[in-house]
Amino acid sequence: MIDIHSHILPGIDDGAQTIEDSIEMAKAAVQQGIEKIIATPHNQNGQYNNDKNSILQAVDVLNQALQQEGIPLIVLPGQENRMYGEMVDDLKDDALVTLNNGTKYVFVEFPSGHVPRYAKQMLFDIQVAGYKPIIVHPERNREIAEHPSILFEFVQKGVLTQVTAASIAGKFGKNIQKLSHQFVESNLTHFIASDAHNTTSRGFCMQEAYKEIESAHGVEKRYILQENAALLIDGEQVNVDEPFAIKKKKFLGLF
Repeated sequence: MIDIHSHILPGIDDGAQTIEDSIEMAKAAVQQGIEKIIATPHNQNGQYNNDKNSILQAVDVLNQALQQEGIPLIVLPGQENRMYGEMVDDLKDDALVTLNNGTKYVFVEFPSGHVPRYAKQMLFDIQVAGYKPIIVHPERNREIAEHPSILFEFVQKGVLTQVTAASIAGKFGKNIQKLSHQFVESNLTHFIASDAHNTTSRGFCMQEAYKEIESAHGVEKRYILQENAALLIDGEQVNVDEPFAIKKKKFLGLF
């Protein structure tokens, strides 16, 4: 199994704080059946900025530590970029870490409460520049939750998305869990990943999520999502099915 979103690098964001934390997370990942994991520290989110060279060096150091500990996990470089105005220029200047550093796949994070007004143009510009934007955890964005049609329009125009395993497993509540399943059912997401920050409050949940997906959406959907992670790290075209809009039903103000 491959996990394309994690905060396993020590001491650079709100994920692992020490190398010991990273090693514990690595052990937990292996127990989940994860063999390769992309480290995607926060960047440009108002609290953390992690530049390319620092990330690449941190990945090398962690891989050496895991080898010394005999932990069969390969850490690959990445970055979780909060959308910002100079993002396309930085991509063109090779200043950002694409997923597995060298592919055209790049994570794009929105603020939790809204979708930036310039998001549509920025996502278009990223694609014109030759990159493939992946919106991370859209199910946890308040504006998208209230108006799923926003995500549908993005996906229609070639944008990819990644839902969090813990969301599928119900760790963020029933509403987010239901919306996450709707995204899977409606072909509005293309990857499941852990977004793991630690081994306690923000763990991996990958096995649990994939079992849920297989149970609710069939074994083929599980295999497609798992295969997409493998295709991504190889820089190949991922499986994309025609999306369709979610018909939102309100009940006591909830969806």
